[in-house]
Amino acid sequence: MKFRVLSAWALCCLLSGSLTSIAQEKTVNWKGFEKVQFRFQGRDAFCVKPARALPGNPWVWRAHFPDWHTEMDSILVARGFHVAYVNTNNLFGLPQAMQVWDAFYDHLVGERKLAPKVALEGVSRGGLYVYGWAKRNPGKVSCIYAEAPVCNPNSWPGGKGAGKGAPEEWAKWLQLAGQTEATAAGYEDIPLKGLAGLAAFKVPVLHVIGLRDSIVPPEENTFPLVKEYTRLGGPAAVFPMTRGPQNLQGHHFYIEHPERLADFIYSNSVPVQQPLQSSAYVKAGASLAAAFRKFEETKKGTVAFLGGSITHNKGWRNKVAQYLQERFPGTTFQFIAAGIPSLGSTPHAFRFNRDVLAQGKPDILFLEAAVNDRTNGFSEKEQVRALEGILRQLYQQNANAAAVLMAFADPDKQGDYAAGKEPVEVAVHQKLAEHYGASFINLSREVYDRMQAGEFSWEYDFKDLHPSPFGQEIYFQTMKTLLQLPPATKPAGAKLPQKLDAHAYDKGRYHAVTEAVRLKGFKVVDNWQPADKKGTRPGFVNVPVLEGETTGASFELPFQGRAVGLAVLAGPDAATIRYQVDGKAAKTIDLYTQWSKGLHLPWYLVLDGELKPGRHTLRVEILPQGNSESKGNACRIAHFLVNE
Repeated sequence: MKFRVLSAWALCCLLSGSLTSIAQEKTVNWKGFEKVQFRFQGRDAFCVKPARALPGNPWVWRAHFPDWHTEMDSILVARGFHVAYVNTNNLFGLPQAMQVWDAFYDHLVGERKLAPKVALEGVSRGGLYVYGWAKRNPGKVSCIYAEAPVCNPNSWPGGKGAGKGAPEEWAKWLQLAGQTEATAAGYEDIPLKGLAGLAAFKVPVLHVIGLRDSIVPPEENTFPLVKEYTRLGGPAAVFPMTRGPQNLQGHHFYIEHPERLADFIYSNSVPVQQPLQSSAYVKAGASLAAAFRKFEETKKGTVAFLGGSITHNKGWRNKVAQYLQERFPGTTFQFIAAGIPSLGSTPHAFRFNRDVLAQGKPDILFLEAAVNDRTNGFSEKEQVRALEGILRQLYQQNANAAAVLMAFADPDKQGDYAAGKEPVEVAVHQKLAEHYGASFINLSREVYDRMQAGEFSWEYDFKDLHPSPFGQEIYFQTMKTLLQLPPATKPAGAKLPQKLDAHAYDKGRYHAVTEAVRLKGFKVVDNWQPADKKGTRPGFVNVPVLEGETTGASFELPFQGRAVGLAVLAGPDAATIRYQVDGKAAKTIDLYTQWSKGLHLPWYLVLDGELKPGRHTLRVEILPQGNSESKGNACRIAHFLVNE
């Protein structure tokens, strides 16, 4: 037995509280190899070291029962693998355990320099752990080996099917999971559910089972999981063990050909892959520390998500919310989902007060507009005014709020990178984040770089600017990287910097369509619905709409502010309009868009963004000459836009 003395650097880390293990490590013999035993976050842990490690330090992570059936581990260590374990027993792979696992992974990869992808081994209830962590971190897993794994806690320890269950363990599981007998069947965080992301990463899965296992019946665990996993496109195999004694009601069995099982792990782990690091695409702002501190101290938190369809759809947003709830388990969160398809920065600036601030004052705001700003053709100047307006509105309500600006990927931006150019929308997002000390995530560049490195393809993996489950995982993992970085501290009493654009929409607001006067051929439809049954967007149907459908129809809008615009519903019959502000030279706008044929698209138009503060009047009239593709002369307005 020998003891390892920490380096001066490690000792300094320990004294500063940043080192996760204690000062002494005990080394013992394990089958002729060194087994380093240590404490990690107050838990027993170990790492078995090979005599000569393979390049890149591939490793196996034992989830539970680390001394059971170690034949395969012995073979792998002899071939150059490490084997690691941290004791999270009796936590059933629930979020409490997953937080420890995240930290243990960071310790082993960051401090002990093990490979960034790990082979997971789960025996019996260890199945709950390996699938729980793999689903949260699919890009960090090379393969999964599961032996008689529990895949459904309702089967074991619940005993709700053919198995006998374990009443005492079931009571513990219910308490830790926050469930009751009535709700447990609907609990989502189990291996059988939520496998799409893991399957999209094509993580190979091998289950070794006993066909007569009546404690963890394969019919309720392995078989349904493997069926669902393969249905989703994941590679999986089942190896029944039928030779040798079958003990403990078939749950314990002889392992046939452990060298073949070792080959499964070896072939999926070697050569070690070195994917690009998501941290290279992240810059943490100073306000995240204040948000995290509030979550810990007040046990309350408000997190808002403002964006287009990529924010509206299920995926990264749900995963971020889940991560925050698991990281701060005693905190009650309000999550404000304010994603609306097709909308970019200008719409966000004018709806932010109603759709976000009226619901709650965010401690963290996730904000994206780069995809729709390109698609909708907003100029660089317009993007700056809008994003700056959102940030200033946020900080005026909560000076300690943390904003996270994100630039998502799309084919146009990939083309820019390929041509050696930085997309304007990405540059604007980064510029605003740097000016206001906000966080920034360049997901657009990360996706491009990873594809160039051969890690995945757009066609078969990411698939679309509305990401596949694979793409959603890529986005979330980088956001998680940001949230796990040691946050900088914002100086006390820090003030808002000077505006980048004097005309920023820092008081952008919706004004009701009922404020229009001198209606001629226009009327307010209280609960508008499209008569042609064409598509709509959430929040833009069954709402008051100012509607005119005839040539020459007009109205006026008296308002007080520095900018004015319209949020129109640009459908198949969209008109061309003429407008004037304060009787000045009239201008013309065609409301018909490339998407109007099948969709009443919310289309935001700032008609004049540089007015002097004060009272003004807008006049709008429908013109007889319209777009040749349009089927009518309709002008439908859902909101007036005013920068007050």
